[in-house]
Amino acid sequence: MKKFFKILGIVIVIGMFGYTIYFLYQKSQAEPVVFETTNATVTNVIKKTTATGSVVPRKEIEIKPVVSGIVDELYIEEGDQVKKGDLLAKIRIIPNMINLNNAKSRVNVARINLKDAKRNYERQLGLFEKGVIAKADYESYEVAYQNAQEELVTAEETLELIQEGQIKNSGTPTNTLVRSTIDGMVLNIPVEIGYQVIEANNFNAGTTIASIADMGEMVFEGFIDESEVGKIKEGMPLILTIGALEDVSFDAVLEHISPKGEEKNGAIQFEIKADVLLRENHFIRAGYSANADIVLDRADSVLTIPESLLVFEKDTVYVEVETVPQQFEKRYIETGLSDGITIEIVSGLSKEDKIKKRS
Repeated sequence: MKKFFKILGIVIVIGMFGYTIYFLYQKSQAEPVVFETTNATVTNVIKKTTATGSVVPRKEIEIKPVVSGIVDELYIEEGDQVKKGDLLAKIRIIPNMINLNNAKSRVNVARINLKDAKRNYERQLGLFEKGVIAKADYESYEVAYQNAQEELVTAEETLELIQEGQIKNSGTPTNTLVRSTIDGMVLNIPVEIGYQVIEANNFNAGTTIASIADMGEMVFEGFIDESEVGKIKEGMPLILTIGALEDVSFDAVLEHISPKGEEKNGAIQFEIKADVLLRENHFIRAGYSANADIVLDRADSVLTIPESLLVFEKDTVYVEVETVPQQFEKRYIETGLSDGITIEIVSGLSKEDKIKKRS
């Protein structure tokens, strides 16, 4: 029995030793490398540069009053659509007391002068009818009477303008009513009822009653770096993406490049403007931030591969194409347009070729 266990122990030790040798041998064997492959695809290659900015209305007007005073009524709200001539607000005139007092005094003096001129005129008319005075003498009093009448009318109208901001019987629209000068949407109303406003004059731009813009015509205004401005020109297409509108892009056409740069964040930037082609089912609000991809060049429906597959050798470029499973050969190719990630294949490859991926 002892001999049996002794033999069994020797067998177990030999077996464990053999297994250990086999395990170490298997571990030492390198696993075969399997290279992944990919195929060329047909797609569009777009070479572009990006400008940042915002979308704003092409025509935005600030409506200002023509008289100074207090906002008595507001007839609009932000977001309202208005037509040219629509009533926006009513201004209550607060007259200057010195000017008002002078105007009232002028009216009183004009009435006194008219009364005196009328009395003299009627006296001279009676003498002229009796043949006592010559016609020339009579006509001088007639002219003086007419001048006095005209002076009173002018003085009363001046007083009315100071008090009311208008002449009631002139037939012209009242200056106290503020009206829209264009068709569009009300974007902003920076005043409220009771707010004091100032008319536009030589020394003051005036108080804005409302900002109105035509939202049917929008432009992109942005800046592009000086290193890229030499690559673009008017008429180039843009692809506009707006942060507030996900998964939506808009076409635009570059229409202006500023001839003068501005320093922004330590770099020279040039302002650009582009006409935005709107979509009926998407409303763009004024001031949306946007990025514009300016299309420098494009190739549609061409054979492409990832640029990372290329191998450069002096003045040539090649890829490794699988001839038999896991065996590859060099294939020199001619390339075209690249967007930095994908590159166009002009010749040397087909859609069926399996190209070795590079790690």
